[in-house]
Amino acid sequence: MKNKKLELKFTPYEIISKKRDGHKLSDEEIKWFISGVTDKSIPDYQTSALLMAIYLQGFDKSETASLTDAMLYSGKTLKFEGTNVIDKHSTGGVGDKASFILAPIAHACGVKVPMMAGRGLGHTGGTVDKIEAVKGFQTTLSLEDFKKAVEKDGIALIGQTGEIAPADKKIYALRDVTATVESIPLITASIMSKKLAEGANGIVMDIKTGSGAFMKTRARAKALGKSLRDTATRFDKKMMTIITDMNQPLGDAVGNSLEIIESIETLKNNGPKDITEVSVQLAGGMVYLAGLAKSHKAGIKKAKEVLKNGKALESFRNLIKNQGGDELIVDDYTRLPIAKHQKEVLSLKSGYITSIACQEIGEHIVSLGGGRKKTSDLIDFGVGLIIHKRIGEKVKAGEKLITLYYNEGQESTVTSIEEEILSKNIKIKATKPTTLKPLIYDIDENPIC
Repeated sequence: MKNKKLELKFTPYEIISKKRDGHKLSDEEIKWFISGVTDKSIPDYQTSALLMAIYLQGFDKSETASLTDAMLYSGKTLKFEGTNVIDKHSTGGVGDKASFILAPIAHACGVKVPMMAGRGLGHTGGTVDKIEAVKGFQTTLSLEDFKKAVEKDGIALIGQTGEIAPADKKIYALRDVTATVESIPLITASIMSKKLAEGANGIVMDIKTGSGAFMKTRARAKALGKSLRDTATRFDKKMMTIITDMNQPLGDAVGNSLEIIESIETLKNNGPKDITEVSVQLAGGMVYLAGLAKSHKAGIKKAKEVLKNGKALESFRNLIKNQGGDELIVDDYTRLPIAKHQKEVLSLKSGYITSIACQEIGEHIVSLGGGRKKTSDLIDFGVGLIIHKRIGEKVKAGEKLITLYYNEGQESTVTSIEEEILSKNIKIKATKPTTLKPLIYDIDENPIC
């Protein structure tokens, strides 16, 4: 029996070459190609070629809309009753574990949180990879069970299933290994196809900008925010966008288990100031979009209350328990997989930290096995690093800059990482930086796009 796709007027070659040469693709062409990705009649190498053509030539607003719709309707969609079902999404960064903090905070304030999270992309860690460091935690719930969990427990966290935007699941993995992650149309379609399919009534978007983000400049971050809001407008969804800094890792810990530990410490009110502030801001936005506070400021106040009184910590503990994970890790971090060896990277001179090469720090985690170089790679949950000095802080010669966590057989990799940190990644100068970049650049509080 002939493949029905071969009987149609389009071919992958024609569509790839058309976009390669800078021409606009039609709605029909885009939907035909995404259908082929979904039913696997178009091979990965041709999908990868189109992704690179889109990355290089771009998509306009209508092409982006067609791609988003095609990916959204490539699978099933959910719908929740009520206005208090709100999700959050981050465009990805280094050390960004905010989801594990803000979601329990928002939940403790009365928000229902359906979290459909991703795995690592490029140099950035993935929320699903991190939570799977918790023994037994199930991220592969069916769509039906996911919906039941959100309705019953008020919060659930899963990875992307084959039922939700299956075309994106394939494309997401290919983008990670084909250097096409940074494309605004591809990011928009990927994020919004999943968020619209999961049925949230509103979304708080954390758009990262800086050396460790996919959006290196504020102008690019704003452009992505506009693209995301345009899509939310088409579907009558509430959205708040917050542009935050990623010129240095968020928090002190980078690496799967280490970030889970830091998240718990933050929920115990012992976390670093930056990850605490970003989490509270985002959670406050979720409370506001849910209609549980009259303003973002009022939402932040409620978020701080449940963080301080321990209700947010209990929400996180219950989330782990409800999805089959070992909730005892909240009180005993030794139950998490932690690398057996540590290496302290000591400063060679005294002065002030003026820059940290954020993307390179993320790439070091990948080289240790904490991320993927190819889609089939397994994750080592225990490796990572702790940063002891931040931009603007004073350091003395011989003081700790970073502690590396690694396992047997990684000694040469660790030596190479140490050399790069000292020679390239962390810059130290005699004078303190006169200006420091803000943690939060911009907040668009208008909940209706």
